[in-house]
Amino acid sequence: MAAAALFSASAAGIADSGTLATPMYLRGGFNGWGLDHPLAYKGNGVYEAEVLASPGYHGFKVGSKDWSAEWVIDPSASVTVSAGTSYKMQAKAGPEDYLLIKKTSIWRFSVDASDPAAPLLRVTQTGMPPASTDDPHQGHALSVAIKYGSDTVRFSTPDTGAILRSYTQSTTMPLRDPGPPSTTYREAADRPTVRSGSLAFDALFALALDEMKQNAVAQIKDGNYNGANAIDCDCFETGEKWHYVWTRDLSYAADLGLAMLDPERVRNSLDFKLSGYRPGIARVPQVAGSADGLQIIQDTGSGGSWPVSTDRVAWVLGAEAALNHLPPAQRARFAARALEALVNTLENDRIAAFDAASGLYMGEQSFLDWRDQSYAAWIVGDLASLASSKALSTNVLHYKALTLAASLAHDSGDLARSAKYAGWAAALKRSINQRLWLEDAGMYSSLTAPHFDGAPTHKFDWLGQALAIVTGVADGERARRILASYPHGPMGAPVIYPQQQGMPVYHNRAIWPFVTAYGLKAASLHANVSVADAAYDTLMRGAALNLSNMENLEWISGQPLLLDEQQPALIGPVINSKRQLWSVGGYLGMVIGNVFGVGVTGSGMEVRPFITAKLRREVFGAASAITLDNLSVRGKRITVRIALPDATNETGYYPLKTITLNGAATAQSIAWDQLPDNATIDIALGPLQQGDQRIRRVDAASCAEGPDVFGPREPSIAKEATAATLRIDANGNGAGTVYNVYRDGKLVAAGVAAGEWRDRAPPAAACYAIEAQFSVSGNRSHHSVPRCTGVAVEVPAMVDGVAQPHVKDWGKPGERLRFGAVRIAQAGEYGAQVRYHNGANQINLGISGGVKWLVLKDASGRIAAQGVVQLPHARTGKTGVLSTPLRTRLKPGLYALEMSDFYNMSYLQSNSTFSAAGGAEGPSNKFDVYGARLLHLK
Repeated sequence: MAAAALFSASAAGIADSGTLATPMYLRGGFNGWGLDHPLAYKGNGVYEAEVLASPGYHGFKVGSKDWSAEWVIDPSASVTVSAGTSYKMQAKAGPEDYLLIKKTSIWRFSVDASDPAAPLLRVTQTGMPPASTDDPHQGHALSVAIKYGSDTVRFSTPDTGAILRSYTQSTTMPLRDPGPPSTTYREAADRPTVRSGSLAFDALFALALDEMKQNAVAQIKDGNYNGANAIDCDCFETGEKWHYVWTRDLSYAADLGLAMLDPERVRNSLDFKLSGYRPGIARVPQVAGSADGLQIIQDTGSGGSWPVSTDRVAWVLGAEAALNHLPPAQRARFAARALEALVNTLENDRIAAFDAASGLYMGEQSFLDWRDQSYAAWIVGDLASLASSKALSTNVLHYKALTLAASLAHDSGDLARSAKYAGWAAALKRSINQRLWLEDAGMYSSLTAPHFDGAPTHKFDWLGQALAIVTGVADGERARRILASYPHGPMGAPVIYPQQQGMPVYHNRAIWPFVTAYGLKAASLHANVSVADAAYDTLMRGAALNLSNMENLEWISGQPLLLDEQQPALIGPVINSKRQLWSVGGYLGMVIGNVFGVGVTGSGMEVRPFITAKLRREVFGAASAITLDNLSVRGKRITVRIALPDATNETGYYPLKTITLNGAATAQSIAWDQLPDNATIDIALGPLQQGDQRIRRVDAASCAEGPDVFGPREPSIAKEATAATLRIDANGNGAGTVYNVYRDGKLVAAGVAAGEWRDRAPPAAACYAIEAQFSVSGNRSHHSVPRCTGVAVEVPAMVDGVAQPHVKDWGKPGERLRFGAVRIAQAGEYGAQVRYHNGANQINLGISGGVKWLVLKDASGRIAAQGVVQLPHARTGKTGVLSTPLRTRLKPGLYALEMSDFYNMSYLQSNSTFSAAGGAEGPSNKFDVYGARLLHLK
């Protein structure tokens, strides 16, 4: 948008009456990129917004409500602003600018727009928030203090004997967001309560329930949808800073705990994340499923969303949990809708994202969707390579989706479909265990290298490992090895390992409570006492110190923000929110599902508490029993009481000894028809058992990038690689680093030095990749960009029979594009790729990733290969970048390529109000085409 177009006619000059034709807002990390800081007109063309901001390295932009207009300093690069300096802004989209704030303070952002073509930004500190001297605990009947390092958390209640207590909680730790260092919350008659002898434990459970209640809303909104106006929905919003429903956040939160406590709202939220096609969308023959296309929504994200990202199937975790908790009539209706959505999702994922050669699904790691945080540095310039990699977490989620679909199909009487999905699930489980298990590490690889390499990398994530355990993908022995092998820092398990150099805290160098909660579930299943104790500590400490269940924490210090004034670009967590939905769900699940052991299946309730000696000794202290009261499950009111053994200084856990239901002995599994409307379950624990106490612990300074906890930078292969000789570029890795060589995804040389390496038995065509490895710790890098030595034949695009070097804005529904004929001289395996540029949105945003159907035909017109190719959003290149490949074996002869439509997330009705490409103006599956190539692979 031109700068002047932002202004009304009266505002083109400097008249005091001038106003912006398009209201603009200060949006950044300090306000969740929201709309609560509009630029207010102050006269003479000057607009201002003031924000109370906490310490941090805050990204920000000046943008309109729907992001149709943006002001940034430099559209090509981020700028760190200094207080009191004026910066010329441009009315163009671009990367966010940054402000480093060292103490919680008030900042004024002034924009002088008296010259609309050259607005000037000036940022100044204007004050400090007033300090409070009041004691929030004064006059309370009971007050307890808990030390966490140098910080103290205090809990108090005015009436210890009240049936429903009020709690006040304060902390000495600096909070992530501006606000008082204390909070007060109350138990409610319609929510469960805990009495444990520990005021802190009882209070933190009440805090999580209170935050669940705050996240339960009647309307949701996001600046990118519905013109940033509210949408009616009795749903769960995602957190204090995130007022929308996001598929994966909701689904993990529901599975961890929310579905038990509010299944109807979970169902509503899950239903909001389903959508059919927009009216008038012509369905192409290759697309599978029902005519309306009802399916799970993949939210906006990497490269333009699905199928670069394919973890929309996380939805099944929430759906299964909701189905287990809904009363029969509601369950039946939702089960039918869930099955339809699952069938459409699974069938199209099979076409667009399944790699038959490996038996695995392609797509980005679940939730780890900041590419530079958990992928090779070069991947941001080649998102098609991200799209073709295979991730542990996403494949385990597909396994879970297939098993649920098989179960629902069986219940509906569709036995053929049930058998089909059960067979797919069994095959996928085998492929995960065959392709991703790394015996030397005792864990699964989190992700494979991309196409033309495909080797499992020595990169690990806690969510993927835990999901493999809790879903049963990992058998008992592998599950125990994973629990013993995954590294833990002093504050708990980081979400990825090893950490990435030169990256701020977010997914990198971070603890995410919801992931910790899954780790706890996995540890409890296999009685790993040490891992469980670490998880209990992480979850309780994080909620206590922060007065909330935060989105994430720095992994060594456990802080919600770690300042690094010497390297401000590494400060983080970059984004953090209070009452993050899946953190809330994880905490509630910890108490109800792990401590008290209450779980629900389709057939009834299971009781499997996991109380360790440390938890009993340090948390429950002198108490002889703990009680969970007023838990409502399927309309039944349940009380769970656990009699505690005497505390001991030993380590281990207390196995379940006996269970009684309203005084009568019962089994751990209680069928629904055996559970009365008012049930009291009494549990006695047996003698202390040692359990599995293995845990891998690592330690490091918070800002140090040592080889014990970080991986090396990925190396590169010089472009002049031949079939016999590679030149390995260390990419800044120093002494103590060696290099491993992969050929076509297989390790062919280990521990070699940088520089020249010769393949002593080079095939005629092959693809090579290199990884770096620290000699001492064994930590490894991501793989380099693959270098292929086979012949590559470039093929022009054809329009009306004439070769075109550049076809602009191609890809409207119904369009077909042909490429010139190409002669294959040598039989072998080939990869066909389209050379393109997709600038519909930024590489981390949107729903407009290119998803097309590519067909390779021989001279007689017979189809030699066909399938989906992906053309994600890409950074600008003169001749474009390459799509995902269509791989096949070819005989010598003449071949031709043709490309036609498939679909992407912009074809769904739910995205009809999206503000950017693929939204209100209609679906977007278009890009520029620069030709194609056929590459001889082997």
